[in-house]
Amino acid sequence: MAAHRIVNRIGTVVLAVLFFVPLLWAAITSITPSEEILTRVNPFAVVKLSFGNYVEAWKTIPFPIYYRNTIIIVGGILAAQLVTMTLAAYAFARLRFIGKSALFILFLVQIMIPPEILIFPNYTIMKELDLINTKLAIMIPYWATSFGIFLLRQMFKQIPYELDEASKVDGCRWWQTLWHVYLPSARPTYVAFALISISTHWSNFMWPLIVTDSVANRPLTVGIAIFAQSSETGAQWGPVTAATLLVILPLLAAFFFFQRQFVQSFMHAGIK
Repeated sequence: MAAHRIVNRIGTVVLAVLFFVPLLWAAITSITPSEEILTRVNPFAVVKLSFGNYVEAWKTIPFPIYYRNTIIIVGGILAAQLVTMTLAAYAFARLRFIGKSALFILFLVQIMIPPEILIFPNYTIMKELDLINTKLAIMIPYWATSFGIFLLRQMFKQIPYELDEASKVDGCRWWQTLWHVYLPSARPTYVAFALISISTHWSNFMWPLIVTDSVANRPLTVGIAIFAQSSETGAQWGPVTAATLLVILPLLAAFFFFQRQFVQSFMHAGIK
């Protein structure tokens, strides 16, 4: 047992180092002058500390617009997902209707479909709706989530059915029971799903790249990629890494400040 724990700890440390090294390199490169990046022997050594890369990236890239767009997109997706997954999960967990099991299996099949496969049909639909180059075009395909429905359904099924009957005796309608009984009990599940949704769509790149072509609607990921490819002399690693850290900084800050809540939410939600 002791040897097994030692192996697990060593494996954890190795994985942590593998994930931390690229972040460390990006942080060091972002504070290294551009002219010294390609000439330094040790990629983790800082000869001259400078924050000029951050200043250049902030002046070159319209970060306020990209941050606003990203927050609107991520918040809009999450808000719609919470509504649709709650109603669908409650229906699959408590209501009885014809074809319930088959329909739920159909929802589960969607989890196995990579989003990239649906890019062409989604683009066709957005074009027919005249929504290309809008924030809605980015958000609509993600307003329903089969993973969220499955996660929340499992949580709802663990709630004693006697609470439903007690609420009906008290004169509650179904939506009142959902609001006062199910939602408070499933709060850890909602938190866990919200963390997954925010981190996923904050870093989403392919679909926003395809359906947007203006600064007014691009999220951070697309804007940074265009900036990295815009230089005629090749990628300027100093400003690029500085811009990248500015993109992931909100997620990193949220993790360091709320890591205990993150772990507790995942444990209560049953995510292993």
